Amino acid sequence: MTMTPEDKKLLADHIKAIAKILYKNTPPEKIETLEEIETTVRDQVLEHVSPQITFFLSEKRREQNLDASER
Repeated sequence: MTMTPEDKKLLADHIKAIAKILYKNTPPEKIETLEEIETTVRDQVLEHVSPQITFFLSEKRREQNLDASER
């Protein structure tokens, strides 16, 4: 699926906002090296971002299934 330029911009804006929040909540000693940054980002995404995306997608799937069963 190809993302529209508008959606790409919107996604980038939201990612920057998420990054600012995660950065604000990250101890400075956890982002001193590239390896620490990569590990910290991965951990934060797995803990805070991925579960929310998964929940959203599963809810959308459930809504689609309900709509299909009502037809």
